[in-house]
Amino acid sequence: MSVQAGGEKAEGRLSGLRVLVVEDEFLVAMLLEDMLGELGHRVIGPVADAAEALAMAQREEMEVAILDVNLAGTDTYSIAAALSARGIPFIFATGYGRASLRAPYRDAPLLQKPFQLGDLENVFLAVFSASGA
Repeated sequence: MSVQAGGEKAEGRLSGLRVLVVEDEFLVAMLLEDMLGELGHRVIGPVADAAEALAMAQREEMEVAILDVNLAGTDTYSIAAALSARGIPFIFATGYGRASLRAPYRDAPLLQKPFQLGDLENVFLAVFSASGA
């Protein structure tokens, strides 16, 4: 199952999603931009500042967000909460594993760093399969 821009479904995979990227490591942000572009998605950001990311999470139009759990020592749980309040799915990205996530976020979709293109595509498919999109 796939979602294209405008919510259309297409055979094979997801494409055309607007994705907020919240990541403070420049090289990881660039990698995400490249991978998301390769999958046919449009990147919003990337954003490296927690306050700016929170503002964007509250106002920008998007279908999904990828949140680095730790932005220069500030966690992104408030951003996750803002997205949840709007019904926007998010994916945490971390190198520390699921056990490092705070409750109630331990069951949130997770992109384990380091990741490859297939890992990113698989987590998107899992998120949108679970949401029924």
